[in-house]
Amino acid sequence: MPNTGFYYTIFDELPMAIFIVDDDVKVKFLNKEARKLLADETVIYDRRAGDVLRCMHAEKSEHGCGRTDGCKRCIVRNAVNEAMKGNKTYRTPTILELNTVDKACCFHAIVTATPFVFNGNDLVMIVLENANEVMLLRNIIPLCSHCKKVRNDEDYWVDVKQYFSQLVDVDFTYSICETCRDKLYPR
Repeated sequence: MPNTGFYYTIFDELPMAIFIVDDDVKVKFLNKEARKLLADETVIYDRRAGDVLRCMHAEKSEHGCGRTDGCKRCIVRNAVNEAMKGNKTYRTPTILELNTVDKACCFHAIVTATPFVFNGNDLVMIVLENANEVMLLRNIIPLCSHCKKVRNDEDYWVDVKQYFSQLVDVDFTYSICETCRDKLYPR
């Protein structure tokens, strides 16, 4: 892969981890954000992504990534397999269980995989969007006990729908729970 020029610079500066892998999930190229996830940058290329990222499942086998029962359920590996069949995978949430230098950690990610051909080689671009902040918000959202508005980072009280649509790419639909239905529409 080329590592100079305009397009490489854009690729390297994208604010999400991007790995270019082959059909065995061996890393062929990665950007700056992806390198931040690595415990060791000395040996990256032509190693499977789970080995490079120090996936806890990969470390359970002497043969590494793709060789344990947990690997069969791996969203990243399955997304690559689908991409190699010509299918794209869009924004699939997962939890990557990784071993960092000093401890084990869970990395909440949203996985997108898309196939492409470069210099006659079938490759897959894996995009890992960091979803850790969104997951943390689940536990610390200040909600008014009366009107149900949410206090945002600027200390303003806003509608729950407005709060979440500004934070993450979500849309809302309305329904009514059984308790409220029975209370409001007793017949």
